[in-house]
Amino acid sequence: MKKIYSLLVALSLVLVSSCDLDLQQDPNNVAPETASLDLVLNRIQIDFATFFNQTGDTGMRLTRMINQGSNLYEQTHQPVAMDARWTNAYANILNNVKFMLPLAEEANFRRHMGIARVIQAYTLMTLVDYFDDVPWTEALDPNNPAIDGLNPNYDDAASVYAVALASLQAAREDFAATSIGAPQDLYYNGTWANWVRLINALELKYHLNRKLVDPAGSASAINALISANNFIQPGQEFVFRFGTNLTDPDSRHPRFAGQYTPGGGGDYQSTWYMWRMTEEKSVTDPRARFYFYRQVTSNPTDPDQLRCLGEIAPGHYLAGGWPFCLPGTRGYWGRDHLNAEGIPPDGLGRTAWGVYPAGGRFDDNAGAPVSPTAGAGGQGIHPIMLPAFVDFMIAEAIHTMDGVSGDAKSYLEAGVEKSMNFVRAYAITTSQAGAINTFQPLADFNEQVEEYIEVVARQWDQANADVRMDIIGREYWLALFGNGNESYNLYRRTGKPGNMQPGLLENFGSFPRTMFYPQNHAVTNRNAVQRDEARRDRVFWDTNPEGNGWVY
Repeated sequence: MKKIYSLLVALSLVLVSSCDLDLQQDPNNVAPETASLDLVLNRIQIDFATFFNQTGDTGMRLTRMINQGSNLYEQTHQPVAMDARWTNAYANILNNVKFMLPLAEEANFRRHMGIARVIQAYTLMTLVDYFDDVPWTEALDPNNPAIDGLNPNYDDAASVYAVALASLQAAREDFAATSIGAPQDLYYNGTWANWVRLINALELKYHLNRKLVDPAGSASAINALISANNFIQPGQEFVFRFGTNLTDPDSRHPRFAGQYTPGGGGDYQSTWYMWRMTEEKSVTDPRARFYFYRQVTSNPTDPDQLRCLGEIAPGHYLAGGWPFCLPGTRGYWGRDHLNAEGIPPDGLGRTAWGVYPAGGRFDDNAGAPVSPTAGAGGQGIHPIMLPAFVDFMIAEAIHTMDGVSGDAKSYLEAGVEKSMNFVRAYAITTSQAGAINTFQPLADFNEQVEEYIEVVARQWDQANADVRMDIIGREYWLALFGNGNESYNLYRRTGKPGNMQPGLLENFGSFPRTMFYPQNHAVTNRNAVQRDEARRDRVFWDTNPEGNGWVY
């Protein structure tokens, strides 16, 4: 894994070493005739992992996977917070893809092209999913005299989505073609058939997101994908894998690096998310010990560390029956939604990220503080697209779309089982294998999974159509831990899971359906039009009415 991150150093070196240094050529820019397409593609792949983490953080906080630390929605995700992901998307990923594609086509490096086009498609879809209309046609050509390239106009969001779909379809052709050159594939290690299966999963996502604006076309496309049945399967997960290097470079998962410090700290976990995994059902979710690491195994008692211990739940929490302060009595220690209180000295008390997906510590009741060498040492993953996600998307499509055939309940159950098995299988391949395999409460893991699925199946059998969609949404959301992009899409697309824990203040603002445009874009592009603070305008595919799940 050190080798992957050493590519960042190599990329910086190639900027200088591949130039003539004759004062006629900028030594800090790669010229087409001297560029290493391998290194350019490696940079695209690494920047893409960063982009996934940048955007997913927003979705995780808004959908209560982790704490959203503001009092009001209008205070969240301000324009300046969008700068880094926007710059990474345009100046790094999309710009490098544009630079590389014609060179790779000339050299017949079709595998390079296929990987780059898949990443381009995901990046464009994600930009639309958060911002709606974005620059594209004029975005990457600042020297074109026919347009004012430094002030690109917006493209219609639906047309950018269509560009993404075309990019996926072109990538499929790239992987089917005869190719010269073998890129360093940081995701599938050269198993090109898995990229094709991933393309099918991303096309499923594309059509599912568009189901409200093109129900007939989306249903037909989804039916065709289901019939072809060529999606990623267990063992073919689309993930970015991190290492354990502390420095030069730090190759650890960013959630681990930010929390497993000598003084602890980092993110607060979400009280609501932990409650739904550990207290809501008659059984504890078997993934809880992989997702969360408790630094203490019983509830704290000091209000100086956890101020809410001395407080009564807000009136709207009491009226709605939401958990407040702590989810149970077993030491799960996070924060309620939209809690912007100051930070007390609780860094070595709050619940930390576990072994999945951040490469932290498996929760074996040790109750010990975090440290930079704990658990898997940061050897985590970004779960970008998993086989379980495909099953949940298909279950949603069958349940909510006319013309999509199949058994939604079967796909729901398969998604739950695949998620749980992958979480455990991933964890035991890390340095946590011994702790997991010898931990007695997980000795009957398979039986626990079966029991959990039986509970979900009973709930399904007793539910009406709306509650069944809530069950699909809830189980998908619980499987998405570490992936905020899909949870934010799910929530706006369906309003599920419903009855989300509200903010602590009784008047906590309006749930943002889109993001502010970045500050660096808004102040430098004269064609930019910034959103109002409520951000109630919606992405083109989000035609759900007000109040359909977004009260909270």
